[in-house]
Amino acid sequence: MEMTLSMIFSSIFQVLLFSIIPFIIWLIFARKKENFFKWLGFKKPVINKKPQFFLLFIGSFILLSVAGELIKIFFIDKETTAASQFHGLGIAGLVPALFYAFIQTGLSEEIVFRGFIGKRAINKWGFTVGNTIQAVLFGLLHGVMFLPSAGIFAAVIAVVFTGFVGFIMGYLNERSAGGSIVPSWIMHGLANYASALVMMFDII
Repeated sequence: MEMTLSMIFSSIFQVLLFSIIPFIIWLIFARKKENFFKWLGFKKPVINKKPQFFLLFIGSFILLSVAGELIKIFFIDKETTAASQFHGLGIAGLVPALFYAFIQTGLSEEIVFRGFIGKRAINKWGFTVGNTIQAVLFGLLHGVMFLPSAGIFAAVIAVVFTGFVGFIMGYLNERSAGGSIVPSWIMHGLANYASALVMMFDII
């Protein structure tokens, strides 16, 4: 229970922290055009080709989850990852991991990268350039996180892999869901939760 409450508070704090700069920019430049949540992409996904969308979503999730675990096995010490806090907890970690996966990491990072940076860059330079920019920055963030504990080679692997993940999630939102960031939020949360489950039950 203590861990769950701690995770709830830290998740809310992180979302608020990650929302400060986007909110200030919205307040200055876009407040009169649309509300803050729509500006970030929090809207109902508009999916025209549902079979293709779900095939891409499920296929990408499986590919990214499996590849992510393989990278941790061969290149990055799993104890240096954010999900390592759930190592060996078993069922006691199920609820706090939900807040970690979908709110603390999933929501806060989607607000910044696919919502704030991605949409602004796409509006200014077009989809390919804009989506690449947010993906590269997303990758660099994770590379910097792993650099001190895992070394330069593992950090480069993290940059390439998470950058690729970021590009796919941006594509899913902008090209298959009408600009909604909800699909990438769900995929991000599911992938992080799966990683936490692996740690909780020491599967690998």
